Amino acid sequence: MDANDGFRRLDRRECLALLATVPTGRIVYTRQALPAVLPVNFCLDHDGAVVVRTSVSSELASAIDGAVVAFEADEVDAAAHSGWSVVALGLATLVTDPVEHARLLRTGPRSWAPAPREVFVRIAQELVTGRELVGGRTLYGVDLSS
Repeated sequence: MDANDGFRRLDRRECLALLATVPTGRIVYTRQALPAVLPVNFCLDHDGAVVVRTSVSSELASAIDGAVVAFEADEVDAAAHSGWSVVALGLATLVTDPVEHARLLRTGPRSWAPAPREVFVRIAQELVTGRELVGGRTLYGVDLSS
């Protein structure tokens, strides 16, 4: 755990392993000069990139293509007062290569809201950070484990 905040920093390998365990996360991007957050289902590709499937005409596809975005996923156990959070920062690009698109049709995420024409967005992870809170600790003398 870190000295002052009760959280343990996660290394890149741990972050990627945790991301692979959850089906949803959030993309943080800029919409009309303001921050926007959108929940999405995703998968990790073979190189660790986050891959999202969306409608070709979606606001998301046009807003993030070629932009640096943040992607966050987490898991929380409220009863145990524990959990983790991972944030990945990187360049988002539409997958335009036909061979790559065909591969992702077979192996990539499935849309929860299918559209007639879909595209894949790849977020190359330039910086990945994470932290974990382990349950059962006390805060100001109060036992949070019960």
